[in-house]
Amino acid sequence: MTQTLRDTLVGFIIAGLTLTAFLVMGGGAYGKAPIGIADPGVLVGWALPFSKVLNDVAAVMVIGFLAAAAFLVPSTDNEVQGLSVQAVRLASRWATVWAVVSVVYFFLLLSGDIFGKPLTDVAWADITGFLGFSEGRAILLQALGAAVIAVATRFTLGIRSVAGMLGVSLATLAPIALTGHSASSGSHDLATTSLYLHVLGVTLWVGGLAALGWVAIRGSKRLEPAVARYSTLALWSFVVVGVSGLVNAAVRLRSLADVFGTSYGLLVVAKVVALVALGAFGVRQRRRIVAAGSGFVRLATTELFVMAAAIGLAVALSRTPTPVGDRVLQTPAEELLGGPLPAAPTVLRLLWGWSGNGVGLAIVALGVALYLRGVVAMRRRGDAWPIGRTISWMVGMVVIAWATFGGLGEYSHVLFSAHMASHMMLSMVAPIFLALGAPMTLALRTLPGPRQPGEVSPRAILLSFLQSRFSRVVTHPVVGPVLFVGSLYGLYFTGIFEALMSNHLGHAVMEVHFLAVGLLFYYVLIGIDPSPHALAPVARFGALLVTVPFHAFFAIAVMSSNTVFALDYWRDIDRPYRTDLLADQYLGGGMAWAMGEIPLVLVMVAILFQWFRSDSREAKRFDRAEDRTEDAALEAYNARLRDLAEHGKRRDPNQ
Repeated sequence: MTQTLRDTLVGFIIAGLTLTAFLVMGGGAYGKAPIGIADPGVLVGWALPFSKVLNDVAAVMVIGFLAAAAFLVPSTDNEVQGLSVQAVRLASRWATVWAVVSVVYFFLLLSGDIFGKPLTDVAWADITGFLGFSEGRAILLQALGAAVIAVATRFTLGIRSVAGMLGVSLATLAPIALTGHSASSGSHDLATTSLYLHVLGVTLWVGGLAALGWVAIRGSKRLEPAVARYSTLALWSFVVVGVSGLVNAAVRLRSLADVFGTSYGLLVVAKVVALVALGAFGVRQRRRIVAAGSGFVRLATTELFVMAAAIGLAVALSRTPTPVGDRVLQTPAEELLGGPLPAAPTVLRLLWGWSGNGVGLAIVALGVALYLRGVVAMRRRGDAWPIGRTISWMVGMVVIAWATFGGLGEYSHVLFSAHMASHMMLSMVAPIFLALGAPMTLALRTLPGPRQPGEVSPRAILLSFLQSRFSRVVTHPVVGPVLFVGSLYGLYFTGIFEALMSNHLGHAVMEVHFLAVGLLFYYVLIGIDPSPHALAPVARFGALLVTVPFHAFFAIAVMSSNTVFALDYWRDIDRPYRTDLLADQYLGGGMAWAMGEIPLVLVMVAILFQWFRSDSREAKRFDRAEDRTEDAALEAYNARLRDLAEHGKRRDPNQ
């Protein structure tokens, strides 16, 4: 038996023992149901949590091996080489396991938790009924994603393609994570988003270490630079796992007394202890490698065993009843909003209110952290970064915060006018400041470059993406304005708006869409960051000039409409204030007009200023060229004028 296989089996045993112990301690273990209550049987009762452990381990291994092949282990070509080829093949095999176990988990969950009957009694109607639940669809989507990865990684060895498969793998984690908490319980957005970030951090952290442990056992000379890059990834993952875990636990714990007074709270404490221990292992590992250049395998193996125990603990925690329980929300408004209806809006509440919007919190937290990390990296190596760009980026983050989880975001789900104001902030105001912050330029200057000649580095991958055919199409001067304006009409004058407003994921989709479309529009117009299409100021000015009337027409159409958008949604909310829906919609249209046109006019002024500066730079460049040639062009021009004056007409220059 090889060391790799032996360590893998030991890891599974540790995870299984930990799972069993904490299931019993937390009350999530299988117990025979009382007479008259549906019982799936002992096989399903115990196989269900163990299949979840195997499912999680398979996902971790897929992501770890793909991350190692794409980013951690150095390469000298556009394709993976040596051990990296084997890493991609191992990722393919683990992806097959991931897909198969996901299907098994689907049937075990259907049998055990949904209908409470043995597997032999499951009927086709039960399967189709489970597919009616978001959780059932999410599991099969994960199985499908894993199957695609298993097949695709059999036929690709390009660094960029492997990096793309890593992105697909991380996205495949999303369906289950985003349906991991009942939509009928409070703080749904915050719970699901923090859970997804938690899962992302864990899989990259544990998977990367597992893959590097395998590389170390194989005796690769490329281990040292791979470990150095992994240390940065591990640090970011540690922070993301810690913060997201605390947020997710806070949603499930009612008070500080629940931390030590409930089984769920004690499991959370155990998980925190495991996280701290893993952080200590990581620090010790890095110090030892820096000091002695060795000792990675022993420390990594110990750390992986602790991680295996943590995975078992996490699965046990997910099956342990929480102190708050899955409290069924009392009214249709609470079900739609994920919490109680806020009080009537006031200026103070709109300015300083709070909403548990996980998507907005994630965007702002990661946006601020990554940008400041880039600025610090620039300063450490002695390069200047304009303070104005940093301030502009932070202002954009503040606008996003207010429009998503601030006071405006809190009322954006309750009032159409507040929703439209939030929409305008995300698509018209925040992107201006973000584009002026030049994030792509900062990323290109601070992302890791090649560690050896020929390596496809993260910086090179980003640059190739910016120069790709996809980017050329998306950043075409026509595409941005069409998406920017067309999505307004397509969203609000169809049934799409009501469909998205009626579920939690729909709110997140709209917020991300508004921000993304606005960023794309201003990315091209403002033109600070590199783009496949370098537009002259006059072209950008023309694109903006064409866009303004269509945006104004949209606002007028909203104000003059006699049809209430998403009427059933507002009726279900049944708010006791601003009950005139058409009046609130009219106000929203007016906000769209005012808050839309003012930023566009400001950008127009900025483009005119850039145009003036461009002409000034061109004039200075021409003057410098003339100084070098002693005004040769001017003398030639004057000579031509004298010739015309003497002969009265233009002569053939060859005569």
